[in-house]
Amino acid sequence: MASGSALIGVPAEARSGLEPWTRADLPLPPNPRGLGWVTAVGPGVIVLGVSIGSGEFLLGPAAFVQHGLSLLWVVGLAVYFQTIFNTELMRYTLATGEPVFTGFMRTRPSSTLWAWVYAILYFLQIGWPGWAGAAAGAVFFLHTKRLAAGADADAIYAIGVGTFLLCAAILTVGRRIERTLEFLNWVLVIAILSSFLVLALLFVPGDVWAAGAAGLVGFDLPRGRFDLIPEGTDLFLLGALVAYSGAGGVSNIVLSNWARDRGYGMGQRAGYIPCAVGGQKVHLAHSGFMFEDGPDARRRWQGWWLIVRADQWGVFFMGAIIGMMLPAMLYVTFLPRGTNIQGLGIAAALAEAMTGTGGALLGGAIAFLGAWVLFKTQLDQLEGMVRAMTDLLWTGSGRLRAWRGGDVRVVYYSVLAIVVAWGIVALRLAQPIILLQISANMAGLVLVIGALHLLWINTRLLPAHVRPPLWRRWALVAMAIFYGFFVARSFGTLLA
Repeated sequence: MASGSALIGVPAEARSGLEPWTRADLPLPPNPRGLGWVTAVGPGVIVLGVSIGSGEFLLGPAAFVQHGLSLLWVVGLAVYFQTIFNTELMRYTLATGEPVFTGFMRTRPSSTLWAWVYAILYFLQIGWPGWAGAAAGAVFFLHTKRLAAGADADAIYAIGVGTFLLCAAILTVGRRIERTLEFLNWVLVIAILSSFLVLALLFVPGDVWAAGAAGLVGFDLPRGRFDLIPEGTDLFLLGALVAYSGAGGVSNIVLSNWARDRGYGMGQRAGYIPCAVGGQKVHLAHSGFMFEDGPDARRRWQGWWLIVRADQWGVFFMGAIIGMMLPAMLYVTFLPRGTNIQGLGIAAALAEAMTGTGGALLGGAIAFLGAWVLFKTQLDQLEGMVRAMTDLLWTGSGRLRAWRGGDVRVVYYSVLAIVVAWGIVALRLAQPIILLQISANMAGLVLVIGALHLLWINTRLLPAHVRPPLWRRWALVAMAIFYGFFVARSFGTLLA
């Protein structure tokens, strides 16, 4: 560690050992009109696709069926905090062209320490491919027309491994990996949300719609009282729901990597990670940029900030709230309160219940939707983990940047191979829903650490003309307290 005297005159962003930012002009923002907004947004669609498959389709229904819709209040608050968190992540990337993981590595005591910290946190959260295992339960239902039980564990494992390998295969094809994910998630978000909306309009009675609206403020309409945390609530499950309402943890943080590859702000100057098949070698900057303050730069900054607000508040925030409420209301309509659906068949529980009302065709359609949602979520989570690890290695190691002629694809696909090998082992360790609850509670811890660390870099490293206003700084502190409360309750339950 360098002494204080040795750091005199060293730019703040270079005091952990990384190179200082290069001065450059902020690129012009897009000026979308009408349907042009669809092409202007993108990272928010990917992170929304991640959110729909974990909290919205698995942990949320498990909690609401067991404890009631009054728990929806935690969803609204969690998604609000995560949207502010996301926009602050993108603030850093707009200004520098770096993913936020690089920003974290720019803080003392050293870049290497923080690279290890976030690599370990990423592994502890996403290194459990529970989405592939849960998707396997829906695929099993499609073929057998029944829920998987303990005796079917080997079949679920085999399907889960096949699903996981298919995710890895998709990441090898295309030109720019971020664009492939963006396209697939547009299809996912539109198909899933519209399907669940139609199903809710057809099958959910008016009193359940009213209970869902009341639940957003913590009111239990059937029992006629406010019930923020119902008696007997599974606190470990609740902690998982709070973390995965929205994206959750490192799934939020990797949003800045996707924003960089999408070319938001200074990301246009940084480059991107191309695919192995169909992509070309692209120079990926390991250190970012910074623009000088001035009237023209501020106009450009405001233009980019308008795109960020549309991407996060218009796509992610609204989509995450709707995506949680619609499946929740369907599940509580067809499954009696108090039912425990935390098993191998959790992804197909709604399909089985709706088969009795609408027939095998409707049940099959629900199971197919479930399998597609969870498969896409596993794809996004796998890509996000590999991308984050690649960026950490690329930023921190000059030797790796020189490996094989400086082609970042070599690093990316080497990391992918290691992650896939581990995932095949991890799928054997526990039921998918247990893996997802471990993942989600780790996500809550990551959000506590990440919110405070993000506050530090956005107020200490970024220059004054791009720093967040005071209310946003306090919102990040409030977010850390909110998630810290549920993390403490959740892990306290495990230790008791």
